[in-house]
Amino acid sequence: MKLKDAGLTKNELKALVDKYMIDTYERFDMIAETAKDMYIYDENGEGYLDFYAGVAVNSTGNCNEKVVAAVEDQLKDIMHTFNYPYTIPQALLAEKVCTAIGMDKVFFQNTGTESNEAMIKMARKYGVEKYGPHKYNIVTAFDGFHGRTYGSMSATGQPDNGCQIGFKPMVPGFTYAKFNDLEDFKAAVTDNTIAIMIEPVQGEGGVHPATMEFMKGLREFCDEKGLLLLLDEIQTGWCRTGAVMSFMNYGIKPDIVSMAKALGGGMPIGAICASAEVAKSFTLGSHGTTFGGHPVSCAAALAAVSELLDNNLAENAKKMGAYFKKKLTALPHVKEVRGQGLLVGVEFDNHVNAIEVKHEAFARKLLITAIGSNVVRMVPPLILTEADCNQAFDILYECVTAIAGEPHFLRL
Repeated sequence: MKLKDAGLTKNELKALVDKYMIDTYERFDMIAETAKDMYIYDENGEGYLDFYAGVAVNSTGNCNEKVVAAVEDQLKDIMHTFNYPYTIPQALLAEKVCTAIGMDKVFFQNTGTESNEAMIKMARKYGVEKYGPHKYNIVTAFDGFHGRTYGSMSATGQPDNGCQIGFKPMVPGFTYAKFNDLEDFKAAVTDNTIAIMIEPVQGEGGVHPATMEFMKGLREFCDEKGLLLLLDEIQTGWCRTGAVMSFMNYGIKPDIVSMAKALGGGMPIGAICASAEVAKSFTLGSHGTTFGGHPVSCAAALAAVSELLDNNLAENAKKMGAYFKKKLTALPHVKEVRGQGLLVGVEFDNHVNAIEVKHEAFARKLLITAIGSNVVRMVPPLILTEADCNQAFDILYECVTAIAGEPHFLRL
């Protein structure tokens, strides 16, 4: 729906939001009316280069034609049903997902947070049933982020400066250790521990990838101690990091992996995949969801996954990620450029505030976000080209020099 179809002015629409909505987001002064490929268009038809992709969701591009067609086609057949009948999109997607990432079983959810909740529940139920009621504790990483429901929020290792503030007490049974510090994780494990749960790349924590030594070490340690390795790939999954799933970059396999975001190509869907052995802990009635595995979302996901795999967008993410990260090192006042594939973070020194960069970029029609005051995060659609990278870099250069009060030096 466009603004003219609603019969409202921009200010009237904003007034409705102010009056009726509980708003927990810092809004840009734009109405997102339409979108296509690498761009979002506002109420005036002005295009914004999209380097945020709906928070790493629109990996096949905004309003990918095949995803849109799949949604429209499914809507004509059946929009929603309860969980007792079989549905065709759900069955086909289950096969596609499991075979693409080498896992045995899948359970569909609606969101990433719900998927992490399901992963936590499955791990705990497995531990209690196999070892006894004491085996429920999960070790997660400081500065990680796993969601905003109570289980996933409790798993989030930000007890003093993150999403837990104002909502304590948390759900018991979580212990935190230092990310990329294998020995600290080993020290955090006790007789009550059943699993270790991390993100392969800490997105909300500042875009910090796990090292090869850390990831392989965790897998070996879990095997040695009979623990489960749980990977939160909500943001890193489905070609974002230069492989279909980030764990493939490390040559390991988790016991359970969560996913969402890019899986649906723009429609809401999440899932967990597990080994056949661990998946046995979910039995009839032990877990459920009204909308999980929704036929329309599954149809969209089937099209999105096909687009990602058939067009080898993991390889493009790897190639463009390397190209873009190299260019970004030429920005003034950069302390570090880091990431994996097209999950990219730029850390600035104290001369440049990342939140100001975000707003300056918006004014120049580039959409990015900031993590705290010193890190800019970019997760563009995986159809990204060198020309898109060059355009984004030029805008960012203008932003940084404007904030730092410096002239636009000639760039090589």
